[in-house]
Amino acid sequence: MIGDQRERSQRSFRIAGAADCRPITVRSKAVVTYADTADGVSPSDLDGFFVGWPSAPTRERRLSLLQQSDAVALAFDGASLVGFATAISDGVLAGFIPFLEVLPEHQGQGIGSRLIERLLGQLDDLYMVDVVCDAALERFYARFGFTTLDRGMGLRRRDRIR
Repeated sequence: MIGDQRERSQRSFRIAGAADCRPITVRSKAVVTYADTADGVSPSDLDGFFVGWPSAPTRERRLSLLQQSDAVALAFDGASLVGFATAISDGVLAGFIPFLEVLPEHQGQGIGSRLIERLLGQLDDLYMVDVVCDAALERFYARFGFTTLDRGMGLRRRDRIR
């Protein structure tokens, strides 16, 4: 795993024996690490994802989607899974990114961007990589070269999520 995303936390302390000292603030860095395999991930590691879904997939289905994807990128804060992205592909010309999930408390820290970068690196030989997203997320994906296409359609069977 590669640790290249940093989170900052602060601690203040006083130097022992110093009567007239101001607190010193020290910044420590917790490292978010990344992996390209779901090996070692368990169903319980996938709690907290799929926020806002009308009916979230079960833990077991979440693990299956990681294990059965053609490419994955995962983010860990220590031993805790905090984000993942998946892709399916024909391995020749086309790929599709169905999921990018980052736990709410870890959003806004660049984790999602790093996951997409890693996933696109794995799909680099493909002619096309598509993603379907809400309009509010178009600017996020545009940073990676995605463009809004003229048409797209989808079928959603909400009763089959679980």
